[in-house]
Amino acid sequence: MQTAHMLDAIGAMVSQLRQYAATLPPVVYLTAVPTGVKPTLETIDTYEECVSRVRAQSAGTPYKNFTERLIESLEAFEAGRLLGSVQPLLALLDQLERMSQDKEIEVGRIDEKRIGEYRTVLRKILPGNKPEMDSSGNVRG
Repeated sequence: MQTAHMLDAIGAMVSQLRQYAATLPPVVYLTAVPTGVKPTLETIDTYEECVSRVRAQSAGTPYKNFTERLIESLEAFEAGRLLGSVQPLLALLDQLERMSQDKEIEVGRIDEKRIGEYRTVLRKILPGNKPEMDSSGNVRG
């Protein structure tokens, strides 16, 4: 498995998370997702396929340790816990950058750009990243 393949899988998961986040109301309490606002079975299947592909292809590669975080993200996604899905993927992007800095893997310019783009998308999904809202969650007028 090469870095580009890993990023393809992460990119597919980020896309699913972005689509799911768009279905949620603008303000969601962190302790509960409103009833009926979980990812569709089709979306969950797509996410699960990405995780399975990485698991199958990463054995014996520097990416073999990514499995635990990917499964953590999948399980949170299945339960409709958006934040629990995002955080492990952000951690994986951090790990990819550390591995590149430590020369464990090669990351080209295009892949570096993709890592940055995925990180930006994931951070925008996190609470507090909506410029139209202040710290109390009220819409600015």
